[in-house]
Amino acid sequence: MNYELLTNEPMSQHTTFRTGGKADRFFKINNIDGLKEVLEICHGEGVNPLIIGNGSNLLVSDKGIRIPVIDIKNAAQDIVVDDCSITSGAGVLLSKLSQTALDNSLTGLEFAFGIPGSVGGAVFMNAGAYGGEIKDVAVSVKVYKDGQVMDIPASEMDFSYRHSRAMNEYMIILGVTVKLEKGNKEDIKAAMDDFTFRRKSKQPLEYPSAGSTFKRPEGYFAGKLIMDSGLAGKSIGGAMVSPKHCGFIINHDNATSTDVYELIKFVKKEVNDKFGVMLEEEVKLIGEFN
Repeated sequence: MNYELLTNEPMSQHTTFRTGGKADRFFKINNIDGLKEVLEICHGEGVNPLIIGNGSNLLVSDKGIRIPVIDIKNAAQDIVVDDCSITSGAGVLLSKLSQTALDNSLTGLEFAFGIPGSVGGAVFMNAGAYGGEIKDVAVSVKVYKDGQVMDIPASEMDFSYRHSRAMNEYMIILGVTVKLEKGNKEDIKAAMDDFTFRRKSKQPLEYPSAGSTFKRPEGYFAGKLIMDSGLAGKSIGGAMVSPKHCGFIINHDNATSTDVYELIKFVKKEVNDKFGVMLEEEVKLIGEFN
């Protein structure tokens, strides 16, 4: 079986916010042949499906999703190490890819260890933390585009802050090859432990969220602007601006996606009124919110 079709699938089970309505059709892909088959179905209907991995950067409307959803996690779990290079499927968790680098004494992916997403999503949005980004280590990206599987040099992916070419073209990320450097395993482990400690001490990891809710405005930090606006602990419904890190909106108490969305709008207005800075969401909004 190349894929499994689920109907009326709750998206709250597939997003790290743990919110969202039902997907009319939810395809679980088991291999690339399955992906091709489902894409043919979708394109035959004239629709582009939503592709998801770990669902760590999505806010799905409570009204659900009418277009097909394709979960490619199971179809792209391969990891191959070749000297200082690692080739990874899009469904691999970033933490697992970072651990593989550590196991092989390769340095350059320490920053990615605690990012709660998959490789596909990380490449799609050029994820980063603690001074590192995917674009710093990627050398080529495997994609499905225009009915073909192709390898695109990272230099042609238009990587920039939380952006890649895949955002502007209909391009499905299937995997990435990263080039790292030989390092000392103890030093690599120490850096990963340090980043993990910093995350646990400064981020509200005990609550469902999508990580940083807003992009970093040029010249500012979103969390500080929100804190200086007096919004730490601000709640709408079950959604809350985390008092621990104001850059995170968390599912504090059985929030709905509407709660989160309304709080995002409120925060943006307050920060803009106070500082003249319009925050931009890092989280991707899926479906109808008005």
